[in-house]
Amino acid sequence: MDWNKTKSIFIFVFLVLNIFLYSQYVDSYKENQNVEVLGEKNIEAKLKDDNITYSDLPTIEKAAYISGKVKLFDLPDASQGMNTMYRVEDGDTLIVALQKPIKLRNMEATGFQEFIQQYVNDGASYTLWDINKEEGTAIYFQRLQDRTFYYSLKGLVKVYFTEQGEVYLYEQTMLEQLEELEKKKNLLPPIQIIQVLYARNLIKPDSVVTRMELGYSTLFQFTQTQVFAPTWEVRVRTPEGTVEEYFVNAVEGKVVDMQLDVKAVEEEEE
Repeated sequence: MDWNKTKSIFIFVFLVLNIFLYSQYVDSYKENQNVEVLGEKNIEAKLKDDNITYSDLPTIEKAAYISGKVKLFDLPDASQGMNTMYRVEDGDTLIVALQKPIKLRNMEATGFQEFIQQYVNDGASYTLWDINKEEGTAIYFQRLQDRTFYYSLKGLVKVYFTEQGEVYLYEQTMLEQLEELEKKKNLLPPIQIIQVLYARNLIKPDSVVTRMELGYSTLFQFTQTQVFAPTWEVRVRTPEGTVEEYFVNAVEGKVVDMQLDVKAVEEEEE
């Protein structure tokens, strides 16, 4: 391995990241001058007036930015055996076809999670995110310890299954060499994240904040290096009973638009 070249790449990444964070700090400072800042007691009173409730909030105070490399697959990385046919696309996407489909124990979360842990390379590092029974697909996101990389195109598994619950194909991308960048940053507390969403009218009266969890969203995408920011995932149940998801940068307090990544996934498949 060319360590000098690798060292130069990381120095470049750190430099770009520091420049970006400083520019974001300046933008956030200017923006905050024109936004009403509510104290903790004020926001709690406003939420109560609008009958917006929430369960116990997390108490995570610090987290670091994360960097990682996009894994380049070799064919031996695929599942071995006579039942599989596999290929690698663009160097970083492993596609495995099952000549004899594998029957899921059930078509609920437990059945899908059992499949990925048993049959997918390093499947235990992914968590189930969504099951779409109409399209016959299930999406898993990669995790680092107990924190999810939300909508990262280079850290997910997509499983294809039939109406009878038989898996016949899956696609995989993976992040590796994941490590923290510099020191951990102070995070905005969950109540302040709720305030950000409330101030933008994203949380309506009579809603319930059902979940807040810390994960990561993509900050930079270099050719083979990815940088991720600590990000709060917020789930809200509306008065109509639907569940809405929001993602907020846990350091800067900016709402992250994940639809860009979803669109990119659809475009890649086309």
